[in-house]
Amino acid sequence: MSAITRILPKRSLSRLVGKIMHFEGPKWWANLSIRGFAWWYNIALDEAEKAYNEYPSIGEFFIRKLKPGIRPVGSAWAVHPADSVITQAQQIEKGTLIQAKGHTYELKEFTMDPDAYKKWDGGFFMTYYLCPTDYHRVHSPVDGGITDVRYMPGELWPVNEWSTTNVKDLFSINERVLVEVQTDMGPVGVVFVGATNVGHIVLSFDEKIRGNQAGEPEYQHKKYSPALTVKRGDELGMFRMGSTIVMLYPPAFREKYAAQLNLGPSVKVNASLIK
Repeated sequence: MSAITRILPKRSLSRLVGKIMHFEGPKWWANLSIRGFAWWYNIALDEAEKAYNEYPSIGEFFIRKLKPGIRPVGSAWAVHPADSVITQAQQIEKGTLIQAKGHTYELKEFTMDPDAYKKWDGGFFMTYYLCPTDYHRVHSPVDGGITDVRYMPGELWPVNEWSTTNVKDLFSINERVLVEVQTDMGPVGVVFVGATNVGHIVLSFDEKIRGNQAGEPEYQHKKYSPALTVKRGDELGMFRMGSTIVMLYPPAFREKYAAQLNLGPSVKVNASLIK
């Protein structure tokens, strides 16, 4: 696994997989492939916004919206941002986050924000892993205003268990997009982490920022003034294939809610994070 993964052209391969997944062949082929994909990953077809035969490709089915009301928005101060499994959930201590047992990574390197320590050290982080079975749109966990977005180019290593335990600083070297939401408790960070075969990351509120584009990617930092108002449950973006979300909460959140968090491990988007 290690040798093969290290030599693969992961960015090019991921773009190719994205194109294949969004290939719109004959209608019969789209229907057959989507049914097969849904069967293989045990996807609940009755939750999708449209019937499976209304999607032109596996890729479009993969980023399907859900039927209205399927994931009601919880009433707690924060809700879960995605259908996923929570693999890590800890206090952020001395600017350090846990990647896997015995492996850590640094907050400043991960966010590329010089003020990250001031915003989130002493706060709380959660790592959400999305597998192909899951709904792949990401929603805002809080009410507030989107003030900043940082696009950070990088590698596209897989984010599975093998990689988190074998690739040093995995989340800090993979491509990622940080969406910062200002709240009444301070800034909340929603970090989309790219991975192998993620065609690209797309933001619902700003189509100019996209991951894994052809050519030499460049770091982007975009500020929004005035801030873009967002409510719990509003769509923030999507993965064109599966990956990971890392949530960053400020110290005030940890102090008030750390002892009463609903951490799954398996959770649904919009369900209350706080018991």
